[in-house]
This record gives sequence, structure tokens and C-alpha cells, in this order.
Amino acid sequence: MPTLKSTLAEAVSLLQATTESPLLDAELLLCHVLGKDRSYLRAWPDAELNPEQLHAYRALVNDRRQGKPIAYLTGTREFWSRDFHISPDVLIPRPDTELLIELSLALIPTNQPSRIIDLGTGSGIIAITLAAERPAIHVSATDISATALQVAKANAARHQVERIQFCQSHWFDDVPTGKFDLVVSNPPYLASDDEHRQQGDLRFEPLTALVSAQQGLSDIQTIAETARNRLENGGFLLVEHGYNQKEAAQKLFRNLGYHNVQTHHDLSGQPRVTLGQYLSPS
Repeated sequence: MPTLKSTLAEAVSLLQATTESPLLDAELLLCHVLGKDRSYLRAWPDAELNPEQLHAYRALVNDRRQGKPIAYLTGTREFWSRDFHISPDVLIPRPDTELLIELSLALIPTNQPSRIIDLGTGSGIIAITLAAERPAIHVSATDISATALQVAKANAARHQVERIQFCQSHWFDDVPTGKFDLVVSNPPYLASDDEHRQQGDLRFEPLTALVSAQQGLSDIQTIAETARNRLENGGFLLVEHGYNQKEAAQKLFRNLGYHNVQTHHDLSGQPRVTLGQYLSPS
């Protein structure tokens, strides 16, 4: 029977033309099949795979050769040191979005009640992470997709976070009345003709969670407009956007009357999150 070492070598050879990280991808898929971590592969290179394991693994490697994302093949992705269930109904969490978490946590008092809403929650990574990191807050999470909300609810249960109110809604349309101290969102922000749509994992992710009209700014504008009526005085709006949308996002925020508008950069040095503060007209 083939060993872990020989099976990995075969997979790496097959994946070299598909991915920039063939060894990592091959290891992650094998760990998924075996139900083990990567240290097991190194500790037991001569362990053998049974026929069922080998068949399942080769099928996954073939799917990866077609470009299918690792997160969809394994059904999980790490975010903020937690593993989240992921399906093709939701976006794949990316490290860039951890900037939203960092900025939000800096604005949320540690031990004081406050109300937060995550618009377009997808897999729930933002809402769940904030609720887990700030036990005193009340979190609402919306998504227009019922299947995405199912994934988010499963993740909330997985991480034993019970203080989230989920709501199927297009942005604020069906959110119950009430105001929030913080509105956070990672909305669709790619233009319909953005060349990145045809690259990498984006080819397989849900289009409605990626693409927005008006060169990717339509949903950001809708959120910024409607959030003014749902923010407490002094509350903040934080929105993730494309690397080339800093100026447009800042202009939009300022034109809508937000104060203290700032854009923060992600780990790659790209402008990624713009925030603004709502101050009631005197």
C-alpha cells in the first residue's frame, strides 16, 4: 500500500502547475482525509493509507487541480485563531478581514454593554469573533442569503457563542428597530469587470458576495447612507473595501456627513478598511 510520504510526493507533483503552495495544499488535504494534523504526517511518513483513504484523497487532489479552493474542499478555514465551517455559499475568510476585527475591538469598551451589527455576515466570522472577544456586547448579524445564515448559525454553535441575533435582511431593510454603537461590514466591492474575478479562489466564490454595481461602490454607499439612521450619536461605521477604493470610500463617507474619516491598511500595506464616526447634527 502507498505510504504517506509517497502519496504526498505524488500529489505535490500533480499540484505544481495549479498552486503556488503544492506541498502545503497536499498536506492539508491529506490531513483532512486522515483526521490528523500536519505533525502526524512528519512523525509517521511510512504509515500506509487504506484504499478508501487513498481514493478520497486522490479525488480531493483532482478537485484542487481544477482550482477548487482548499477551504471548500476541507470545509474549514482558520480566522482569528478559530476554525470556521466554510461552504460554497459563503466567502472564504481572508487575513485582510482581521483588520476589521482589530479596529472594531479598539472601539468597543472591554466590559461595557454595547450594540454591534455585522452586515452581510456570511460565515459569521466577524460577528462571532467580536462576540467571543467582548462578552458584554450584544451582536446582530444579517445576510440576504438564508443558506449563508445557516452556516453562520452553525459556526456560532460550534464556538458556543449564544449572544448573536441573526436576521435575514438586505443590509438594514429588515433589521428590527434600534440603534447601534458600531456597524461593521465586509460587503461586495468588486466591479463587474474586475479581472481578479477570474483568478484563484474568487472563481468559485458566490458572485453576490463579491460584485457590486457602480464600480464596486454601490453596496458601500447603501450601507453608509442607511447606517446614519441606525447609529447612536458618536457611533462608528467600519467598511472593508478594495485596495483601489480608498479615495472613493473616504469621499463617500465625508459627503454623507461622517466625521473623523480614516482609512487603515492591511498586512500587505494596502488600504483596506475605512471608518467614520456619526455625530448627530446639533
